[in-house]
Amino acid sequence: MGEGTTGCLGKAAKVKGVMRMTFVVTVGRGSMDLYSRKLAQHLRVPKFFSDIYQRVAEQFNVPLFSCASLRSLWEDMRFLCALKRLGDAVHFPNHHMGRYALFLGRPYIITVHDLIRYFDLRGRTVLIHRPNLRDRIYLSLDYAGIRRAPAIIAISHTTKRDLVRHLGIPEERIFVVYHGVDHDLFRPVEERPIDEPYILFVGSEHPRKNLFTLLKAFKLLKGMDRRFRHLKLVKVGAAGGGEAPFRERTLKAIAQLGLDGDVVFAGVVPDEELPAYYSGAECLVFPSLYEGFGFPVLEAMASGCPVIVSSAGSLPEVAGDAALVVEPLDARALAEAMHALLTDGSLRRRLVQRGLKRASQFTWEKAARETEAVYQQVEAKAA
Repeated sequence: MGEGTTGCLGKAAKVKGVMRMTFVVTVGRGSMDLYSRKLAQHLRVPKFFSDIYQRVAEQFNVPLFSCASLRSLWEDMRFLCALKRLGDAVHFPNHHMGRYALFLGRPYIITVHDLIRYFDLRGRTVLIHRPNLRDRIYLSLDYAGIRRAPAIIAISHTTKRDLVRHLGIPEERIFVVYHGVDHDLFRPVEERPIDEPYILFVGSEHPRKNLFTLLKAFKLLKGMDRRFRHLKLVKVGAAGGGEAPFRERTLKAIAQLGLDGDVVFAGVVPDEELPAYYSGAECLVFPSLYEGFGFPVLEAMASGCPVIVSSAGSLPEVAGDAALVVEPLDARALAEAMHALLTDGSLRRRLVQRGLKRASQFTWEKAARETEAVYQQVEAKAA
């Protein structure tokens, strides 16, 4: 969807007590696009649809002096001009739109999902990829836009703490609003995508996803008991963008561990098929080194799938008491957690019930009402 079909929808009257805010809905395939799309369905404000963020995501690691960079700059300018014509305050649905907020010239709110690219920018670790010159310029603009925002919505208390600690943003300007879960979609189902028993991993192959530790743990698990000789590890999701050889690294690790034939790459799965992958799994393992939230954790719980998460980032916060929690780099502990879920029916049933209850607390309707409450507070302060 280009700028020709991008526009402001829902010229509804201002909701009582809710400021004249336009919500930007990003049309794309990523988790932050999912957030904007699902939240938009329940927000009672005008929406402005654009595929600009999908194009931003595709431009990581593009050289600064290139035709692609010039085309992207032109698209950025067109998008910003279209926003300025709206005449409203704007809610940007993710932190990589801080670059536009900085030049908007009117009040705005921005949702920050995580500081992953910030950590890569500062060189403290490599969670996705080291940014090149162009990326460093754009990311710096993003974080400058975040710092200037009158209000920031953080999707977890973990992200809020990171914003305070690393960007120096006052706590009173940050409001925590959790994601929701589409309970009409994610629920226990009888279908199974493959016949063999399997452990499920949902996500990219970025370094932060810690897939290599899971592969090591899976190798250890299969060596613990001959009953696991037919067990598979099913990986759902794309490898990652073109900025680094993510899949090549994964295949190399699989070969080194002798797991050829034991790892199934399902690729990008349509939304309507995801519940079957969750429901049919022995468990979901989500061992990330850093997450701002972690959609798959609650999607799995809502689908009746027991969950193992790492102790890093927001994962313990999101999972509550409904998952097994392990240190992210401890492959032995991860293998033992998977072994426990595969062999202890009582533990499995307990986690399934806790997971269903935990997931029920997260809805998009609730997220929308809490988001509108942020609009009201911003309006009250501006009055």
